[in-house]
Amino acid sequence: MKKVVLGVVVGVLLTASGAHAQFTGPSVAGHVSTVEEVQDARLGRYVTLTGNIVAHQRGDFYIFRDTTGEIRVEIERPVWSGRSIGPETRVRLLGEVDTGLVGRYIWVKSLDVLDK
Repeated sequence: MKKVVLGVVVGVLLTASGAHAQFTGPSVAGHVSTVEEVQDARLGRYVTLTGNIVAHQRGDFYIFRDTTGEIRVEIERPVWSGRSIGPETRVRLLGEVDTGLVGRYIWVKSLDVLDK
């Protein structure tokens, strides 16, 4: 009898843990923001920005522009996913508000191309 009960418990646990593997949505949703709003956002906050990447500064740092202004963004190589994106391409960035020696910037976690 103990073996049957143990078998049922193990079966239930295995079935319940499989449900977590079914999730396909994002793990973090960023607050939809503008560059102007990001200037006063708390550090560590996730934000979503829509606009254009208009210039490359150095390394992984770029200038992002929307209708309210410009901000420095850090976009690491894996986030680009091999895509070529120019200043005329509208993008949506999901990132974390961070600060460094040069000031506030967005550490980009994902980049979506909206149009070319």
